[in-house]
Amino acid sequence: MREKKIEQYDVVIIGGGAAGLTAGIYCGRAQLKTLLIEKSLVGGLATYTNEIVNFPGFPEGTTGLGLMELFHKQAKNFDVKFKLTDVKKVDFDGEVKKVETFRNIFEAKTVIVAAGGRPRTTGAQDEEKYLFDKGISFCATCDAAANTGKTVMVIGSGDAAIEEGTFLSKFAEKVIVSVIHDTGKMDCNEIARDAALANPKMEFKWNTMVDSFEGEERMERVVLKNLKTGALDPVEVDTCFEFIGYEPNTEIFKDVLNLSKRGYVVTNELMHTGIPGVFACGDVREKELKQVATAVGDGAIAGVEAEKYIAETEMFENQIMQKEKIGLIYVYSAIDAPSRELLPTMQEIEEKFNGQVKLNVIDLYKGKSLCDRLSCDVDPMTIFYTKDGEVVEISDKCDMPSVTESLNKFVETAVR
Repeated sequence: MREKKIEQYDVVIIGGGAAGLTAGIYCGRAQLKTLLIEKSLVGGLATYTNEIVNFPGFPEGTTGLGLMELFHKQAKNFDVKFKLTDVKKVDFDGEVKKVETFRNIFEAKTVIVAAGGRPRTTGAQDEEKYLFDKGISFCATCDAAANTGKTVMVIGSGDAAIEEGTFLSKFAEKVIVSVIHDTGKMDCNEIARDAALANPKMEFKWNTMVDSFEGEERMERVVLKNLKTGALDPVEVDTCFEFIGYEPNTEIFKDVLNLSKRGYVVTNELMHTGIPGVFACGDVREKELKQVATAVGDGAIAGVEAEKYIAETEMFENQIMQKEKIGLIYVYSAIDAPSRELLPTMQEIEEKFNGQVKLNVIDLYKGKSLCDRLSCDVDPMTIFYTKDGEVVEISDKCDMPSVTESLNKFVETAVR
């Protein structure tokens, strides 16, 4: 078996949609060695949207493909590298994160998960035979023109389903909508519902769900099942559009990241997953609104946090936990007068030991992640460690006698 090639990066981004591309732009601009891995199409689901009118900066609107091409170009301008392949496995244990594809193992200081999602399917019989270019579509704006003068079906009654169905009616001769609810009840907003019900080109099949798809090389009919009577209703259509939600691409992250009941990655507002150095952004994370604009915001935060994590790791290893001298770390709060007033005392103690002790100061508020690495969450606090980087004492006694006594003990031990 061929041995996989190993490559090192500062940041590996999994997913090339709006969130992943934005994270790449921020990381690349920070001069981090960045790799973005996308398994299919750079730009993600946004590329299938023919018209985007609510993204700031485009008063006349733009196409999803056109907008994502600009994102892609901007990321490449910041020297972000791209690999079009599928991620098979991840290993986030330890300081070095590993992302494995068919041919490579990419090692990184940080990983940003921006894997996005995919359209949810009905699971009906023979559905897989007709997906995408064989009669079943998930993008009205992509395939509307091709269905001019034809009969199409829309599955679903949420905002996306009804709004896209209304859009399709501008091209198709008839739009048949399958709704699982009773007559007149939909999951969309009232404005969209009222407009659809008044549309002469739209016909509704209430209390129905898809039982199966039929056809030869291409799908020719959708067989609907009445949820109350069980009766089957074969409906001849040229294309079936499914708008029943999305599923996150998180299969490879099961038992690795914290996932919600719906399978989305759980993060805090800073895109932290709970694993140091691993972040998640965009539609793959558990959140309320999934739009290009919110994906961009997520990606920007994730990129900045990745940069911050790398910088703080280098500071922690090379400066905070330096190995030349006995270490004294003073944790304080700049907004707390008593702990702030002890700063000169700590500096005086360092000078007292004539170069045998190195003092580092951490503001609990500004350096919270550094404090997390040291497992300290109160102030003021002193931490002592040996030249080998081993923490030997954590104390909340920060007066001159107590700190001096502890340091004397550690310095004497080091001399021996």
